[in-house]
Amino acid sequence: MGSKNTESLGNENVGKLLFKLALPAIAAQIINLLYNIVDRIYIGHIENVGREALTGVGVCMPVILIVSAFAALAGMGSAPRASIFLGKGEHENAEKTLGNAVFMLLTVSVTLTAVLLIFGKDLLLIFGASSNTIGYAWDYLKIYSIGTLFVQFTIGLNMFISAQGFSAVSMFTVIIGAVLNIVLDPVFIFVFGMGVKGAAVATVISQVVSSAWIIVFLLGKRTMLRIKPKYLVPKAKILFPSLALGISPFIMQATESLISVCYNSSLLEYGGDIAVGTMTILTSVMQFSMLPLLGLAQGAQPIVSFNYGAKKPERVKKASRLLLICSVAFSSL
Repeated sequence: MGSKNTESLGNENVGKLLFKLALPAIAAQIINLLYNIVDRIYIGHIENVGREALTGVGVCMPVILIVSAFAALAGMGSAPRASIFLGKGEHENAEKTLGNAVFMLLTVSVTLTAVLLIFGKDLLLIFGASSNTIGYAWDYLKIYSIGTLFVQFTIGLNMFISAQGFSAVSMFTVIIGAVLNIVLDPVFIFVFGMGVKGAAVATVISQVVSSAWIIVFLLGKRTMLRIKPKYLVPKAKILFPSLALGISPFIMQATESLISVCYNSSLLEYGGDIAVGTMTILTSVMQFSMLPLLGLAQGAQPIVSFNYGAKKPERVKKASRLLLICSVAFSSL
């Protein structure tokens, strides 16, 4: 089954393949955004403190973006290289790339967890939290920090599922986490009376389940790439090229975090907590314009990478042209 999905990357009609891979990716991106919006709706409706709580969680966004950026460094740097190795027929190197990505995600997760638990409160004050909202922001972040490992695995390793052509499986990873979070949010926030802490607990549990789904798949029979303990030992010739490729998406996401910090700090200075909370809501709405483009790129990535490795430049060019045409068309609309 895994071989059939992967081989289709080099044989199936490029247009049909891009549509087949991009559609689930776009759906997953939109579902992921919707569950974030629902999360904030619940928080905003916490009795008496909803406004301050929503603003506090919004201040956590730059930190969450940084966590995602490190996952992109490992996942978006390693998964395309794994696809290239599969295209070349170098299956062992592809699995070594997966193993080294797991090592990177583990190392980064431990480091980030320690940094956030030690310095998180100070970072939140720098990032735009006020005396009115720091309590809610820290309540959310300190629980979210404990789940950093699962966030890293969910974002970083899910890319290896997409890289093999399993777009539907990749989509279900997001759906599982989103649905579970939507169900658990009101339970922890309102039924158990945990407020913002409940929202963080629901998010962490959702990420635990999503990461477990991914790991089970990457240890199973369907996948071409399997997590193997012997490949978890870092190798310079595998690790460094992956880091070099992943540095671009890392910088893009880290810069987005920096912009968010600038917004929050300025808004707090000139508009107060209400302005910061308003920007939190607007950011979610504005993301709708970007997510389909990210889904298109995610769908095209395994096609381009696999055929680059398989030395099929015409398929690489065709996929790139189609991606450009679709992106420009969507942006224009």
